[in-house]
Amino acid sequence: MSVLLLLNGPNLGILGEREPEIYGTDTLADIEKAVAAEIAPAGWEVRPVQHDGEGELIGAIHRNRHDTVGAIVNPGALMMAGWGLRDALAAYLRPWIEVHLSNVWAREQFRHESVIAPLASGVVVGLGAYGYVLAARALLHLGAGDA
Repeated sequence: MSVLLLLNGPNLGILGEREPEIYGTDTLADIEKAVAAEIAPAGWEVRPVQHDGEGELIGAIHRNRHDTVGAIVNPGALMMAGWGLRDALAAYLRPWIEVHLSNVWAREQFRHESVIAPLASGVVVGLGAYGYVLAARALLHLGAGDA
């Protein structure tokens, strides 16, 4: 079975409770189920990972770089200053999509640049939890893992 890495960064473990007016009411478990349902027909399964610390996220990328077909990555605030995360993703040789629940460009100026986006196969922002499903669909379309 092919495995899709679902990597979520700081503060995403409390989705559904944290600022629902910005991030919605779906929990991370809800998102994991939605992504799993999207990729199951292709014979893929989800490997969810959430950590609040950059070091743990880097370790997860390294541990999963050879046995996953691709990744969906929501780096949270690490999008702006996660240079170590960026370097780990540069070494991840599968396609991956960066996802943000809110439209980061409609928010504070400091959120307007991602240090990891230039490495991503694509970026989905502002579509709430559905953005993860679209990212999964995009990875299926890209034929993640076929290379």
